[in-house]
Amino acid sequence: MDLQLTGKRAIVTGGSRGIGKACALELAREGVDVVIVARHAEPLRAAAEELSAATGRRVIPLVCDTSNDESVQSAMREAIAALGGVDILVNCAATASGQAAPAMLADVNDENFWADMNVKVLGYLRTAREVAPAMVAQGWGRIINVSGLGARSTGAVLTSMRNVSVAALTKNLADELGPQGINVTVVHPGITRTEATPGVIRWRAETTGRSEAEVEQQMASANVVRRLIDAQDIGVIVAFLASPRSVAITGDAIAAGGGTPRAIYY
Repeated sequence: MDLQLTGKRAIVTGGSRGIGKACALELAREGVDVVIVARHAEPLRAAAEELSAATGRRVIPLVCDTSNDESVQSAMREAIAALGGVDILVNCAATASGQAAPAMLADVNDENFWADMNVKVLGYLRTAREVAPAMVAQGWGRIINVSGLGARSTGAVLTSMRNVSVAALTKNLADELGPQGINVTVVHPGITRTEATPGVIRWRAETTGRSEAEVEQQMASANVVRRLIDAQDIGVIVAFLASPRSVAITGDAIAAGGGTPRAIYY
């Protein structure tokens, strides 16, 4: 299927690693020029060079802290100028979860609550606010917010709260911007294999006394397909949602965790 993305222009936050980097790769493979955004210059530069060499597209690194309003305003202006406009925004920048024991009620305080919300929820809001006028002016755009299946389960209160908030943000933006030709969707990955996964498996093995092979098998058994979903699998979904072909989908959540056993969502 031709996704009709050749010549489109995208901004991907959290694009130096993990799911964000995979999204940028799949978009570039489909003919999109991409600005990747993250906080640290050296990993950004290395990722941009790698993705550009692999795809032949322009991949531009741009340092930005999405927890800071002025940083986002400046970076989005620079990104739009570098690309000559913007058609697609993919929000992936967030504090990583699943790499330590989740914060329980007694562990939650103002500092870790606001840190989580500021980067992921307000960060997504900030970037969308800055790119939306350019999309409205041209009458077309796609905003894809990467959240997580923690929105649909308990066990990590901060993770659940921030991911539910991203879903609520997505639906509000979809309803407001839809009449201007802009589709807004949210993707909920589950446990996903990224560069960080070997460290997570090692940590879980050390804390539980199991082998790394046993830990990986247990992680894979949490979904229906019985294998770890890879960051590239998420990138392919995001590329479709970023395309003109996805016009029928907006305001909705796409679960991308390999299937959650027993749960029914409709």
